[in-house]
Parts: sequence; structure tokens; C-alpha cells
Amino acid sequence: MLKLTNLGKVYEGKVAYRALTDINLEIDKGEFVAIMGPSGSGKTTLLNIISTNDSPTTGNIEIEGRNPHRLKKNALAKFRRNELGFIFQDFNLLHTLTVEENIVLPLTLDGASVKEMKEKAGKMAESLGITPILNKRTYEISGGQAQRVAIARAMIHQPKLLLADEPTGNLDSKAAKDVMNMLGSINKKEETSLLMVTHDPQAASYSDRVIFIRDGKLHSEIHRGESRQAFFQKIIDMLSLMGGNDHDFSPVRI
Repeated sequence: MLKLTNLGKVYEGKVAYRALTDINLEIDKGEFVAIMGPSGSGKTTLLNIISTNDSPTTGNIEIEGRNPHRLKKNALAKFRRNELGFIFQDFNLLHTLTVEENIVLPLTLDGASVKEMKEKAGKMAESLGITPILNKRTYEISGGQAQRVAIARAMIHQPKLLLADEPTGNLDSKAAKDVMNMLGSINKKEETSLLMVTHDPQAASYSDRVIFIRDGKLHSEIHRGESRQAFFQKIIDMLSLMGGNDHDFSPVRI
């Protein structure tokens, strides 16, 4: 579903900065993969290239056999809207709109009918437990509810690949757990491929495997077994082995 081949990124300037070097990675359909690494390791750059918000300097990227970076502007916009879903740390909701209007925003860009939008928003809201807040403004809801709204907006098109950037970064431990349970459920029920960048070992433990990146290179990866708690401990051990500063990773939340 996602294939990266010899991917590299260099930012030009007075002093050229190599953010990524020879990244080779494959993610299967329906797989849930977390990316972890110290601050400045290149994980956000990698996510930005996959999401087409940035371009690789070298190498190739394929999503469902297509390289989105070779598409023309209008085709790329349609590809992003239909094939990809995005979840951000700061939710990126529009405060002038209601919860329902935020959820259906991608559909309005496609010119969907009001009836279709309301039906889809209703089903999505019911599945995520946010039906009672559909008519509220985003400043009237909690952080956990806001992230559920962001997930609903990301999933309204039933994308093949969901990209999440620190989805639990602004949430307390209970809201973070709820959001990760939802993402895990979406991944399993919808078979949506999920790629998540996170500093949070607890969030990463919900994935099928964790890929560690350091200094712009793939460092190692570990796979989940039957026990999520054992997987969580393996993630902690790997982070300790990699070192880094105390602020590089979130506090452990059980």
C-alpha cells in the first residue's frame, strides 16, 4: 500500500542540511505503523513527504502503486482528499464552524449534497460517540472530543491511508487512551492503513510495529506480539537504548 525506496531529503541553504538518508520502508494494507525517534530525527519530515506537503530530494514514494509527487496540481489535490486522511496534534478544526460542519468539510470541497453530508456525518459521529455535540462550536468541546471530531473529518472519505502526527500530544491520559482505542478500532474494522508519528510510548503500543528513526536514518523496528503491555516495555527499552534528551519523549502514561 505504501512503498518508500531510497528516499532522501536535503534542505538547501548556506549550509545544506540532510534530513533523511536512504529510507526504505513498506507498509501493507491495513497495517498500523508508528514512527518514533528523538526530536530532529527526521520523522516529521518523513510524514510530510508521505502526505505530499513536502517533496523528496531523491528516491521514490508509491501509494497504492502511484507516486503522488508526479501528479499535477488538481490531480494531487483530489488524491490527497480522496486517498489520504490527516490527524494533527492541534486538531486543525475551524472555530467558526460547528462540529458537524468541520466533519463534512472535505465533502463540501467535492460538491456533495447536503443530504449526503448529513447522513455521512451522522454515521461517523455515532461511531465515534460525538452525536450530542454535532451542533456545538469547537471552542465549546473538550480536547478529547475535538480529536474525535478531527478523526471523523479524516475518515469521512474512507481514505486508504490515515496519517497521524502526534494525535495524543495535547490530550490527558484518559482522552489519549480513548483516541488510541478509536484509531485501533478504525484500523481493524475499516482495514485503513495507519501511519502515526508519536513521542508517546503508550500510543505507539497500539500499533502493529514501531519503526525507530535517528539522524535521518532508519535505526531499528520492533513488532507487537500478543501482549500490548510487553510491546510497550519493548518500546521503552528501545528508546532507552537509543538515548536522547529527557524532553525528546513524552512521559510514560499507563
